[in-house]
Amino acid sequence: MALIASFALIACGGGAPVEETAATPANAPGGGQSTVQDDQSQKNVVGVAVASPDHTTLVAAVKAAELVDALSNAGPFTVYAPTNAAFAALPAGTVEGLLKPEKKEALQDILQYHVALGVLKPEQLRDGQRMGMVNGGNVTFHVKDGKLMINDANVIATVPCSNGLVCVIDKVLLPQ
Repeated sequence: MALIASFALIACGGGAPVEETAATPANAPGGGQSTVQDDQSQKNVVGVAVASPDHTTLVAAVKAAELVDALSNAGPFTVYAPTNAAFAALPAGTVEGLLKPEKKEALQDILQYHVALGVLKPEQLRDGQRMGMVNGGNVTFHVKDGKLMINDANVIATVPCSNGLVCVIDKVLLPQ
């Protein structure tokens, strides 16, 4: 917008000739969204998972299920993100089977069972509270000794994101 305004100002004779100068630094005020570098902006839920060495299996599953674009949207979302260890605890061959193209719908259902619309901060949730997930299933939250669980998975960390919240969990949630 500033570029258009400066062209209009010069075209109308309202501005002095502009000399060629070095590019404006990305952190300069008024630089616009296009000047923001990835390392300066908050990552979305997909970016947080991609940056985590503990979530490579989740990232592979999100890609195989073709959910990257959906989870990169504005949201807000709360994503309950199982660790690699959580996926490894599933019966042998489960993850490999779900990553096959013919299992895409089943994988989408499982992954969407890990996503709630809106930002569900742990301190807002109550013991026994039920919540609908994106796949249409319901989860139940448990609070014991100040620790939050979703179904039988422990929430071990939370990471704010540009489009919601990632809650790291220690088990894969399976739709009932």
